[in-house]
Amino acid sequence: MYKIAIAGASSLLGKELKDVISESPLAEATFTLLDDTDAQGQLDQVGDEITFVQPILSDSFEKVDFSFFCGSETLTRRHWKDALRAGSTVLDLSGALDQEPGVLVRAPWLGSGPGTADLFTPAVVPAHPAALALSLLLERVQDVAPVRFAAATVMAPASEFGRGAMDELHQQTVNLLSFQDLPRAIYDAQATFNLLSGLGEAAQFSLQSLEARIRRHYEALGGGRWPAIALQAIAAPVFHGHIFSIVVELERAVDITVLEEALSGSRIDLVLEDTDSPSNLAATGQNDVLVRLRPFKEGRNPAQTTRFWLWAASDNLRLYAQNAVECALDLRRLRPQGTVQ
Repeated sequence: MYKIAIAGASSLLGKELKDVISESPLAEATFTLLDDTDAQGQLDQVGDEITFVQPILSDSFEKVDFSFFCGSETLTRRHWKDALRAGSTVLDLSGALDQEPGVLVRAPWLGSGPGTADLFTPAVVPAHPAALALSLLLERVQDVAPVRFAAATVMAPASEFGRGAMDELHQQTVNLLSFQDLPRAIYDAQATFNLLSGLGEAAQFSLQSLEARIRRHYEALGGGRWPAIALQAIAAPVFHGHIFSIVVELERAVDITVLEEALSGSRIDLVLEDTDSPSNLAATGQNDVLVRLRPFKEGRNPAQTTRFWLWAASDNLRLYAQNAVECALDLRRLRPQGTVQ
């Protein structure tokens, strides 16, 4: 039996993580739910275990095998070393630790990759779900033919930035339709019915920081194994789900059927009909990345192409939580069963 702590348990990502853990081999663990918000004292549940959300204290991580940090970056920076000192394995989903010395960005679905966690690894960062989705897609394309150029636009939902962003997007919609002033505390801009490549000066998050994080994780996962990618992030007026518009140019022409076959398989659901186009709504609750391939019409042989579009969608919270659980399962080899090192 393992003991698991979830710090930031009341966050959107914390709630999704609890659901994914309940469906995994870790469901039989004992759980400690932690937070530093008004959620303290609330009754919550992981699988069949009912427990209370507790405040985070210096001894909260004693005898904990795995500590998942799902809250704010500030929460993680404040408490992750307490978990380390207690002998717990730290998995950071907040984005706070990916530039700390010795911390590894991981995605077990993509194989071993560069670097392997060992007893001296201070923490593991499950890769950002957008970086994971892009890596899954371009890894398979690269297996077919060398990639000359790749560029992606990532459309990020409000849930990417937390419950506050979702609440503000909802309230902006209500106020706009009733001709009232718009709340701007989170976005510092009109987010509803709008696509944004930049936010106001007082915004509580940055699209440029999101781009940089996705790029770092993509490069860390690949270690040079797949192509560099030009990337931009857009704030989309939706609550859940990543949407990707990706253009790829290959070094040589490839049969479209070969590309479709390469993209099909585990963790990717290839959509063949335009009427079933991937969308953030279609991806909700799905474990796979949905993708539609559309070739450029070029050359004398329409069955072959060197350039094509990928339109993809994934459930950002679920993909993130799944990867975090896979990372924990991968790290079990470093922990004797039922014993804290």
